[in-house]
Amino acid sequence: MESATASRGPLARFWSNLSPPWLITILITLILVVGEWRYQIIGGYERLALALGLAMALELALGLLVRGRAPNVQSAYVSGISATLLTKPASGVLWPVAFVAMLAIASKYALTYRGRHLWNPTNFGVCAMLLIAPQSMSILGSDFGNALSTNLVIWAVGIVIAWRANILHVTATYLVAFVVFALLRSQITGIDPLIEIAPVTGPMYQLFLFFMVTDPRTTVSTRSGRILVAVAIAALECLIRLGNDFGWAPVAIFQPAPSMYALTIVGPLAMLLDLWRKARREQVTAGSRAAAA
Repeated sequence: MESATASRGPLARFWSNLSPPWLITILITLILVVGEWRYQIIGGYERLALALGLAMALELALGLLVRGRAPNVQSAYVSGISATLLTKPASGVLWPVAFVAMLAIASKYALTYRGRHLWNPTNFGVCAMLLIAPQSMSILGSDFGNALSTNLVIWAVGIVIAWRANILHVTATYLVAFVVFALLRSQITGIDPLIEIAPVTGPMYQLFLFFMVTDPRTTVSTRSGRILVAVAIAALECLIRLGNDFGWAPVAIFQPAPSMYALTIVGPLAMLLDLWRKARREQVTAGSRAAAA
């Protein structure tokens, strides 16, 4: 009797055997292809070639230099495409895209704790460059458009892939939290609720929801922890947006990308706590075994 797996068609077997990194690679490629086909958002293939080339080359070089082995470049591929899509250089210059890609990959090797990098690479690269050179670049805005047909394709595929990769709960939690906090901001500021909710329908948030806040390498180890962190990110984003609405100077630097800066602050703190607690548990377990022996 054939097993259930063997009885499936080749396409079903291929789909079931895909690992989360490959699913993420497929989705980011889909966004790139659809975005370029409908809106020509790449801004020139030289920008894509530069970001992809630098990200993958630097990944290989640092992997060999720091860890002594050639790494899988799928993560660098995702970072290179994300940097291309998110980074909008001023006056047609290319160096901001190059720096975003290089900072993204370098952060994976320089900013680590107990063998794990703490920031989503592209999120770190974009946020760092917005702080370093705010006059030289901006992030993806309305370039992708809000056409329902285009967004439905990406959201449908994104939701299926997020479900298959077991990260849909993170996307859903953040999305619900964003809407709740948007309604709260509307009550505080008097701004129309639909205007407060509107940013989450934009193209930048598609990348944020499916690639940054859900990044398996930079999210905590438990399901409940990931849900809590997603809510905390949305809450901090809400405070940043309110701060800018009321002209609070300390949060003005975060105005270009409130969600990304919220992730930049909350994500690494959550990772540090999670890794520290895991290390403590391992120490306690090792001590108990030694005492029992």
